[in-house]
Amino acid sequence: MRRNLWIRITFPIIIVVLLLYIFWNWDWFIPVVDARASAALGRQVTIQHLHVRLGGTTIIRADGVTIANPKGFPTSDPPLGTVAELQVNVAVWHYLGHHELELPFIALRQPVFSVRENGGQNNYTLKMAPSSSGKPPKLGLLIIRNGSASIRLPSYKTSMDLTFYTRKAPAGDKLFTGGEVLATAKGTYAGAPLTGTFTGGALLSLRDATTPYPIDLHVQNGTTTASLTGTLQDPAHLAGADLRLSFAGQNMANLYQLTGVPIPQTPPFSLTGRVDYDNGAFRLQNIVGRVGSSDLEGSIAEAPGNPRRKINADLRSNRVDLTDLAGFLGGTPGKATTPGQTAATKATVEKAAASPYLLPHTPINLPKIKIADVDLRYRGEHIINKGVPLDDLLVHLIIQNGHITVDPLNFGVGSGTIASSIDLNGDVQPLQAKANIDFRHLQLSRILKSTSGFAGNGTIGGSAWVAGSGDSMAAILGHGDGHASLFLQNGGDVSALLVDLAGLQAGQAALSALGVPQKTPIHCLISDFSLQNGQMNTNAFLIATNESNILGKGNADLTTEKLNLHMWTEATHFSIFNLSTPINIAGTLKNPSILPAPGPLAARVGGAVGLGVLFPPLAIIPTIRLGLGDKNACVDTLTALREGKKPQS
Repeated sequence: MRRNLWIRITFPIIIVVLLLYIFWNWDWFIPVVDARASAALGRQVTIQHLHVRLGGTTIIRADGVTIANPKGFPTSDPPLGTVAELQVNVAVWHYLGHHELELPFIALRQPVFSVRENGGQNNYTLKMAPSSSGKPPKLGLLIIRNGSASIRLPSYKTSMDLTFYTRKAPAGDKLFTGGEVLATAKGTYAGAPLTGTFTGGALLSLRDATTPYPIDLHVQNGTTTASLTGTLQDPAHLAGADLRLSFAGQNMANLYQLTGVPIPQTPPFSLTGRVDYDNGAFRLQNIVGRVGSSDLEGSIAEAPGNPRRKINADLRSNRVDLTDLAGFLGGTPGKATTPGQTAATKATVEKAAASPYLLPHTPINLPKIKIADVDLRYRGEHIINKGVPLDDLLVHLIIQNGHITVDPLNFGVGSGTIASSIDLNGDVQPLQAKANIDFRHLQLSRILKSTSGFAGNGTIGGSAWVAGSGDSMAAILGHGDGHASLFLQNGGDVSALLVDLAGLQAGQAALSALGVPQKTPIHCLISDFSLQNGQMNTNAFLIATNESNILGKGNADLTTEKLNLHMWTEATHFSIFNLSTPINIAGTLKNPSILPAPGPLAARVGGAVGLGVLFPPLAIIPTIRLGLGDKNACVDTLTALREGKKPQS
């Protein structure tokens, strides 16, 4: 009876097991697998056939895998991705023992991806469900056979095709252990031609931490080239980086397409640095390179932020050419002799040089500026521009939600300083700008040191401010308000000064017309200007000497950049040089012309007297003292003139 009972119980089980063995089909589980995969990717996933071989390392193979486009895409469009065959090996015992998913082998045969846009929507943004364990899977060897992708993104002006596959590593290659994953790209990106190659390790992560994951990436986009070479100890977390990143091209502004970081226009450049990643922040350290004729060193760090990324940079140049920085003011950087220029770049520089305007008209692009918050410190140790008396440069730039603050923006001039600050408010339209400048104890001999005819050791001081609105530097000044005062005491001889300031030929003509004797010592120069709605007017202009006072008045239109200024002399006592001729300063800011006023001598003298003497107001004395010190010749000269006395030599 017991044996019959055992037979009656076990026989059906054996039959069921035998039938399952004969007729078992893993395709029965396809609906479950489709549902789980679709939930994980946030996109409908389907497979045609499923094969499983159970064991300590279970092998799962899926045929005919398709990842669909999101709803709303035309049915005629190819799906986001298809894979003819996908094989994944799962280390079951490792998962049971460590609660960590390990995939020691992954193989894809003929994967095809199609990245598209449709009506402002893309098909590549996946709403992936978080991992149940909170840990990414541990990946092993990746094998790809005949992979390809096409990318068509009109909003990014991008159309390119990619191929990717796995091959054996060259003999003796110790970095690419387990083989190489190769990818090539060709097409256009951001409207410019693009070619690229990537070589990476087929073994995605290793149990042997002493064997790093190799990377070798090279991209050319338009005139810009970029390369990333080196190794990662943990590629899944971008950790343990020993990578070198290099950029080169005609304009650093083009890096925005590759990095997403807004940079003003620059001349040709080449930069190399070490890349590191930690706690969500990328760092480019030990930067070495050139921008135009200037060298560049330092570090840049980029970290995620809310609502914008945060960029911190600490840069310096041992030798800096100021023309390379013109792009930060909206101008065209570099000059015709800047090394590394293509014919197109040189033509752009020459066109800018030929422009009749001095003030930059390039619009300030605030939408790009608002992409990131920036904290940049820059030091130029030595300014190399010929004919420019500036010695060094110190800048601290902060961008916060499109609001730009530059404080300080300082230039060293010998023992003196030009100290300034700039504030640009992009929260209103048009852009609002404010700037303040102080000139402190500038040595005139340093400013005009290249002129052999100059004698004396005068000191310059003063201050200026301007406020305006517009979308470019020219527009801001062309509609701006402000004030400027500049002073010079004990400035050597006036003949050399005017020759230097006006240029040799025009300066000699000015001296002759003004009736200024040679080698006349300057006691003081006082100038005071106001700016209202782009119109700069002379409040006071005085050069005091033993023989005469040289005075001036007039205006400059910063909207059109046209000049309309006049200078003449008032003798302190009669001499043959009393028969002077006024001079007119016309032309533009970029190309001024200095000529004696036309007409007979008597008319010219009468005109000069008719202009009258513009004595500077006593209210500017505190500003004079701030720029030149408490005891200075300009205050003494101004006081003496007000009292009707001759200035003391």
